[in-house]
Amino acid sequence: MVISAQLIITVVAAIGIGFWLGVHGVLSVLLGGMVSFVSSTAFALIISSHKGYSASDTVRIALRAEAVKIIIIIILLWAVLKNYENINVYAFIGVFIVTILAHSLALLVTDNVNNKIN
Repeated sequence: MVISAQLIITVVAAIGIGFWLGVHGVLSVLLGGMVSFVSSTAFALIISSHKGYSASDTVRIALRAEAVKIIIIIILLWAVLKNYENINVYAFIGVFIVTILAHSLALLVTDNVNNKIN
């Protein structure tokens, strides 16, 4: 659900920014969103492969997944900023930050849509 929200944010931002910043703005937004998407996907794959049930195993896997996510983010940010000369840095970093915040808000999302607040 969070990964699809990141994709929706990226596409909506790309459409909106495309009117003002042109092709390079759209590509910058898409690349910023994709950095977040790829790192979140790696995080989800590591977490979903967890088989242990002890608290220490859960914490260890969560820390490992977060470390891999951060390493992927650093590598992808560096690769994009080094190789794409016409990048709009504000659009790139802006969408990256918004999509990363969407990932961190996953703790506030409930799986049970039938919950009602009384």
